[in-house]
Amino acid sequence: MLIGAPGAGKTTVGRLLAGLLGVGFRDTDADLEAVAGTAIADILHRTGEAHFRLLERAAVHRALARHAGVLALGGGSVLDASVQQALRRHTVVHLAVPLEQLLDRIGDAASRPLLADDPGGRLRTALGVRTPIYRRLARHIVTVAPGERPDEVAGRIAALLPGRPSGAVPRAKEPV
Repeated sequence: MLIGAPGAGKTTVGRLLAGLLGVGFRDTDADLEAVAGTAIADILHRTGEAHFRLLERAAVHRALARHAGVLALGGGSVLDASVQQALRRHTVVHLAVPLEQLLDRIGDAASRPLLADDPGGRLRTALGVRTPIYRRLARHIVTVAPGERPDEVAGRIAALLPGRPSGAVPRAKEPV
C-alpha cells in the first residue's frame, strides 16, 4: 500500500513497483471515479467533501478486500479511522516528498479542487494533519529526493520488501 500527499507520485511509482514485483496495480482514486462514473473534482463540486470521503472510504475497503498487489491510496483516505485500522494488517509505504517538490508537481492544482484556491497553504495544512498519520501507519518511509526518477523510487521500495529481488540499495528508514 502506498500512502502520501497529493502529488507524491503514488500512482506513477505504484505502477512501476507493481511491474517490478510482477503483481497487479490499483489506485483507489481511479476505483472511486469508476464506481461514481465521474471525476473526483465533479464529486467534490456536486456533493461536497464529506460525501466524497464516504465514497473514498468504501473504495479503500473494497480494494483492500479484493486486491493483493500494489495499491495506491488517495492522500486523504488515511484520515478515516476505519481505513487506519484496516491498513495495520498490510505493508504500508509512505512516499514522503518535501513540500516544495509537491508544489512544483501540482502547479496551480486545477485538477485538485481541495487545494485549488491556495495550493501552498492548503497543502501545508493538510500535511500538518496527515504526515503524523502517514508516519504512524507506515512500515517503511521512502523520502523522494529532488530529481529522483520514479523508477528509482520504485526500485528502492522493492528492495525494502522481504523476499523481493532488486538491484536497488534501500536507504535507511527515517525515524517514525
